This record gives sequence, structure tokens and C-alpha cells, in this order.
Amino acid sequence: MRAFFVACTKSSLVLIVLRVVCLPAAAHAQQANHSYTAQRPLITEAIDESRLTILKGNTHPLARQEFDLGTADGALPLRRVLLVLKRSDEQESALRKLLDDQQDKNSPSYHKWLTPEKFGEQFGPTDADVQTITSWLQSHGFQVGATKGRTSLEFSGTAAQVQEAFHTTIHAYVVTGQRYWANANDPQIPAALARAVTGIASLNNFPRRSTSLLAGSFTHDNKSGIVQPLNPLFTFLPSYQCSANDYCYAVGPYDFATIYNVQPLWNAGINGTGETIAIVGESNINVQDVASFRSMFGLPVNNPNVILNGPDPGIQPDESEADIDVQWSGAVAPNTTIDFVVSQSTENDTRNRSLRCLYRREQPRRCHERKLRRMRTGVGYRRKPVFQRTMAAGRCSRHYGHGLVRRQRISRLRCL
Repeated sequence: MRAFFVACTKSSLVLIVLRVVCLPAAAHAQQANHSYTAQRPLITEAIDESRLTILKGNTHPLARQEFDLGTADGALPLRRVLLVLKRSDEQESALRKLLDDQQDKNSPSYHKWLTPEKFGEQFGPTDADVQTITSWLQSHGFQVGATKGRTSLEFSGTAAQVQEAFHTTIHAYVVTGQRYWANANDPQIPAALARAVTGIASLNNFPRRSTSLLAGSFTHDNKSGIVQPLNPLFTFLPSYQCSANDYCYAVGPYDFATIYNVQPLWNAGINGTGETIAIVGESNINVQDVASFRSMFGLPVNNPNVILNGPDPGIQPDESEADIDVQWSGAVAPNTTIDFVVSQSTENDTRNRSLRCLYRREQPRRCHERKLRRMRTGVGYRRKPVFQRTMAAGRCSRHYGHGLVRRQRISRLRCL
């Protein structure tokens, strides 16, 4: 479904074209008494650097010979790379069952969420395995950091260190006139670590495509509801023509409330009060844009909390995508608390989705599922996954989003 949504960015009004807008739900750190068996170490033999195994599928498809400019500078920094850890088959089966049980109203585990620490205890590697992998990385000169959920280890170093440890060379590439760098072949690790390591996210800086399209600036007539482009006029792509006369009837918050029967719930006080939505982004935002959006559409004053996960990236070219996420989550639930978590892109995670997803699942927050479940009343929905995302052989999986598409399920987004 194509939809035009109004957002405020850089103190002007813009139209942003989206297929589906997803609003991540915050995780509730409610403890559950899930029974489990103490895990056994997956690493059972000494590390032998002469016995290697290939981590298949860890080379970017654009790292091809026709684009290759040769070896990159060995001093090239690679910061906050994620070594994605592997679960045992028994852990994987137990996790899949738990995910199903958490959505089964007849299960004792229904809506019993785990803290990151509890998740790591049940579904992560043992202390011994974590220490073995950490020591191996440190022996090659990397700076290493652990994660609460034990899904990955974060390490930083240089291209030369990556070559020495992972037996892959970082090359420079030119694709469509733009210069990038990436590992030229799949990395290798000691065979002893193979049962506990699944891949790397990531060893390249090829960008990931944005899911939104900036259509331009416009004016909005409050009486007629007509949206028209500002002078000088811009032209929509042929596939995005609004109508024969080029008028666009953009969706505002109260349009959404009417279309999806949310207004009666707002009137009843079901408006997100006391709940929190966490949103992750790679660009900071101008909070005044959020204030202008809410003022223009008559929403109560409710500025988001901007949380920096690392250095402040400042305002980046895709700020508009962050704007629409923050503004529209607050438009649907006007009184909810919005936590906007910003992660700066690194040399090897250009849209930092891996780091953002990792931060999100490491920070348990109060869940707003209860209110959203009540807000679904009268809309009609069916259980349908909106999308699934995978990190380089790791898992940011089982995502259900808040679809702005009629009859798509409003549920929770969960990173595991």
C-alpha cells in the first residue's frame, strides 16, 4: 500500500512516501519463571590458528573484481564490529517455543518477557565460551566489549588486524562512482570457535537503502484538505501521481484516527498515557520539528527524549525518516513517552541497524502492548508478519510492526 504522510523536517512541511511505516514497541522486562537446563560450553577444544573454518556468506555482493581498486590502508579503523554468536540446536528450539508461547494466551509464558540478562543466561553462550572468544580477539589486538543478551561481542580494530585475525583482506571498491571498502573474501576463524560463532556484522561500508522517498515540500489547506507542492513546483515520479490534477490528500493524525476508528479510544482516555515507545535512528533530529508537527495538527505538547547511543551523529541526510518515525508514533498515541535512541554510523555499519537493534534489545523498557491491544478494538486485524530482518547470520528476528495498512496487525517489534 502506498501512503503519503505529513512530516515536519528542517522547519518545513514535506511529503514522505512509504509502503509501510513500522513503530517499534518497547520491551517489557517482566520476569518469567521459564525452566531451562544449564548450558554446556560449545567450545570444547583448544584454539589452533592453523586449523581454520570459513564463515560463509559474510562477503558483500558488491565486493566484486570489476569494482576492485586493491587493498585498503591497513590503518583503516573498523569500529564497533559485531561478532555474532551462535546458539546450540537445543537453545534454538527452546527459543522458538518460547516465542510462540509468549503469544499464546493459553500458555503460562504468555506475555512473560525476559530481561536481556535472563535471555543471555538461557539462550546465550556460557561464561567459558564468552571468555574464550574474548581472549582470542584480544590476542589479535582488538578492543572487546560484551553484551547483556550474549547475542554478540563488539570489537574494534584496524583493517590490518582484521586481516591477521580473520584471514581476509579489506579492499577499496568503486561502485557507480562512489568509493567504498569491504572484505574481499569470506573471513575465517579457528575451527575450535566454529560451533559458537555464526558471522560478522559487518566488514564493509556499503550503504543500506532507505525505505522512504522524499516527495518534496508542500502547503496544506485546512478547509479543503488539499495538499499542493510549493513553488517552484516539483513533479512526482509517474508511479506516485496522486490524482489527475496532481492534488495530494495527505494523511494527518486525525485522518488516521478517523480511518482506523481511533478517535473514540482517544476520547475514552486510551491515548498512550503512562506508556513508552522506543524508536531507533541513525540521524539526530530537531526537536522543534516535532513540536511544529504537533502544533500544526492540534496534538498536545509532548517532546521526545533523545538518547545518544555513543557519539552524537548530528543531523544526517535521512533525518526525514527519523522525523516521520518520531512524529507519527506520537500522532497515533499522543500522550505516550517517545524515547528516540540515536546511534552514529560507523565505518562498517553505515546505517547502523546492527548497533541500533543491539542497543534496543539491551535496554528493557515498559511495554505498551496493553494499551495498543485496546486501541485495536473495532479495526479488525489478522496476525501477519510485516517484515523480518537478519543481521549477518545473526538474528534480529520475528518482527511484527505497527502497520499503517488496514487489517495488518498492530503488535510488537522484538529484537532477539
